[in-house]
Amino acid sequence: MMRNRRPLNPEHAQSHLPMGGLIRNRMRRLFVILGCLLITQILIIWAAEPLTLFEAAWMTMTTLVTVGYGDFAPETTVGRLSTILLMFISAITLLTLIVSDYIEYRFYRRERILTGRWIYNMKDHIVIINTPRSGGEQYFMRFASQIRSVPEYHTVPIMLLTRQFPGGLPAELTDCGMVHFHGAGNDPEALKAVHAGSAKHIIVLAADESDSFSDSLTFDIAHRLAESNLGARTTVECVSDPNRARFKALGVRTTIRPVRTYPEIMVRAVVAPGSEKVLEDMFNYERDHPHRYDLELDDLVWADIVSALVRHGIGTALAYIDHDNEVICHPPTNEEVEGKGLIVLVRSTDTPSVSVVEEALDRYREFLKQWRDLHSDNEQKAEAMTPKE
Repeated sequence: MMRNRRPLNPEHAQSHLPMGGLIRNRMRRLFVILGCLLITQILIIWAAEPLTLFEAAWMTMTTLVTVGYGDFAPETTVGRLSTILLMFISAITLLTLIVSDYIEYRFYRRERILTGRWIYNMKDHIVIINTPRSGGEQYFMRFASQIRSVPEYHTVPIMLLTRQFPGGLPAELTDCGMVHFHGAGNDPEALKAVHAGSAKHIIVLAADESDSFSDSLTFDIAHRLAESNLGARTTVECVSDPNRARFKALGVRTTIRPVRTYPEIMVRAVVAPGSEKVLEDMFNYERDHPHRYDLELDDLVWADIVSALVRHGIGTALAYIDHDNEVICHPPTNEEVEGKGLIVLVRSTDTPSVSVVEEALDRYREFLKQWRDLHSDNEQKAEAMTPKE
């Protein structure tokens, strides 16, 4: 049987310890030993050679880096022996080992980053837990582009906590400023590694947007976050609406449905809590929905149209359709609108007909006419009462 051989490097005998820490500790020890050798050599040269302390230090350093200017050289036997033993054999060897360890550490760090095992020192960042079952790369790219368009989030780091991308994030995601950690959201150590406690926002995506059982995993993660008093920073996706009450009871800030084709809704939930509710309602007929009314618009400004619909309890005007079939959203308030249709946010349980909308606009026209006539009469009376010179 072959005898156990001594390992080449210390970390091979201590595989249970983090390799990066072992390399850094070894480099520190080598630096300390190298510093002691340099100080010893400087003192020997200063004592044995006819040189000042600065000249002895200069000669020692030029010898260490093998520059060899030749302006100073040891002349005594003691100086030459110390240079051979301390510098050529020991110090230069140690310097080579330090450079080798530094290169090894850089390769080690790069590998850990690619495989999602490097722990970043982050604060006020966004943590996204889980990855969409399909189309995750496109979802994250759109999410990043949308969040970066918000001025105060232009430079906020984004950290993904996921078991996907074991070979490294795609280049498109790293170009967006994203990094990742390989782990699961229900693992306390993984949450600690991504600095969830220092995050500005935490987003928990549904593991499977089409399976209500994924809410169980989401709830487990949300519960762990709530135990750390992070519920107020957390936005979760809930597949089954009856489960929303459970997340609300945990103190989760925002709960939304998974909408994979529109990560903009998730961005709104993060940067403007509450607006996601309005956007979600537009996707169903439970409470409110956008409705199109085909009618002629020619003599009212946008502010008048909005006021007419609100005053008559019809809904909120969102946009109008011009004669080129273009949908004009948020038009100027004081410019006359010319078009052939309106998009109005109305109640789904009581959607007004087009005749009701036309009647509301006609009544508002009559109101404006009476108001203008009254205003004109008041001006005429004021002019009549003004004494003439």
